[in-house]
This record gives sequence, structure tokens and C-alpha cells, in this order.
Amino acid sequence: MALANNKTLINTSETHNVPDIPYPIRLQEYGVGIFIAALTKSALKKALKKKYITVNDITATTATLINGGECISLSIPTAVSPSKQLIFPLTVLFEDDHLAMIHKPAGILVSGNSFKTIANALIQNLQHSKLPDATQPQPAHRLDFATTGILLVGKTSSCIRALSSLFEEKQIEKSYYAVTIGTMNDQGEITSEVDGKKAHSNYRLIESVSSERFGKLNLVKLSSKTGRRHQLRKHLASIHNPILGDKVYGNEGLILNGKGLYLHAFSLSFKHPFIHKSIYLEDELPKRFGKLFNPK
Repeated sequence: MALANNKTLINTSETHNVPDIPYPIRLQEYGVGIFIAALTKSALKKALKKKYITVNDITATTATLINGGECISLSIPTAVSPSKQLIFPLTVLFEDDHLAMIHKPAGILVSGNSFKTIANALIQNLQHSKLPDATQPQPAHRLDFATTGILLVGKTSSCIRALSSLFEEKQIEKSYYAVTIGTMNDQGEITSEVDGKKAHSNYRLIESVSSERFGKLNLVKLSSKTGRRHQLRKHLASIHNPILGDKVYGNEGLILNGKGLYLHAFSLSFKHPFIHKSIYLEDELPKRFGKLFNPK
């Protein structure tokens, strides 16, 4: 949609499928934290007041009750002038009319209020879907600013909702590689609360090398049964094996400056929600990992 001043109106959209809940709850309470673009209670109220939120395609208000099973959508129109459109080439690993998987580089947000985000770059890097409910491509999950690797994207409204359901039902398997500091067991499970909710992570030691500065560096393969914010980083730090380059959860005096965070989203495995084929895709480790190890 073109505006009078030659700006383009772009909708930043997010969807959330409500699972079964024990009792009705007001949307302005339930919705806190579910949308990246309106994480706080005050931001959610503003979005409701501006009529940016719908429940089952009906405009929501602060009085809207959530009973379970609804589809909640947030769509924020943003005017972008042609001279300020984000030009950010992305590597596309897989794409069809329903969804895509791209390589997320380090140093860029997946989505949010910043101009430079993966979400804003997708429309220039992906082919427009030919399906009737085609929409602006939307990331289906999050990766941290400093994390690299596979990011799953929905290209139609129905696929965005389907991918959200798959994540909520834990039917999408993700694996990561990380470089950690210190002596580790061959494998282990870490269970603890993250942000007040139970979180489970598994690790398997692939290779260890001695390091003059860090004592020992380890290449570990990781998987998580839950998807809390910074979960893997917090869990590894909690067993005194922080990820190399982690300036937030790393040990003071063992911070690696200038090389980034050694955490990589390596693989995704799931059943395609529309063509019903099993999808498994890997995104090879960054070269800086290879300079420390010979990955197996």
C-alpha cells in the first residue's frame, strides 16, 4: 500500500495460538510477554487501544476474555520510505510457498522495534508466496542477537499459525553447537528454573582442547526441551561452563572480546504442516568454530 508521501506501509505481524487454559483470563493479562513488539503490559495496552490486536480476526479490547483455543494476532503498520528500506542480504537454506529457513548471522535482532531486523529484511530475500493467504514473511521463533544459525519463517497466515502450534506442542526439534569453557562430563541434563519457569537442556561433549587462557575449551552439542529466553546460555553458566564469548553470563576475566558468541543453531527437524513431509536441515558451523575444533 503506497502512502501520499511515497512511503510504503508495512505491517509487522505476529500470531499466537492459545493452548488449553484452566480458566478464562483477560487478554491484557494473558498477552503480556507473548509478542516481541509488545512485551510489556503497558505496550500491550497501547496496542489494544490502537486496535492492532485481533482475536480470531475480531478486533480486541482491554475487556476481551481468552478462554483457550483462540488465535491472537498483532499487526503494527509502519511507514517506511524507499530511501530507508533495509538492504540486508540473507542466505536462504530452504524455501517453498508456505515457509522458508534462512541463516541468521550474528549481530542482528530477529524482530522488534529496531529498523535493522531479520523480520524487516525477509521481504527482500524471499520469493513472494503464490498462495491466497500470502502475507509478509514472519520469523516463527527467536534467536539471540549474537547467535547464528537456522531460523524458521512463515510466508502465509495459515503457516505462521501452524508453525506457532508446532512450537507450542514441542513438535519441532532444534539442536545447537556451542563452545564452552572448563572441564565437562561427557553428557548431561540441566534442569532448573529460568525466569520462574521450569527449563530442561541436554548437552553432549564432542571434543575438548587445552587452552592457555581458558584452561579447556569444549565443543558441545545441545538440545532443549523448553524454549526459555537465554536458556542454553543460563544453563551452561549455571554448571560453571559458560559459552565462549558470552559477555552477559560468562565469568569475569574469561570474557572473549571481538569474536562474538560461540553459539550456533545447527539443525531443525519437523513435519511440514502442509505437504506433510519430514524436513531436516542443517546449517554448517561457522568457520571460527573450525579454527578451534574438528567437528564430528
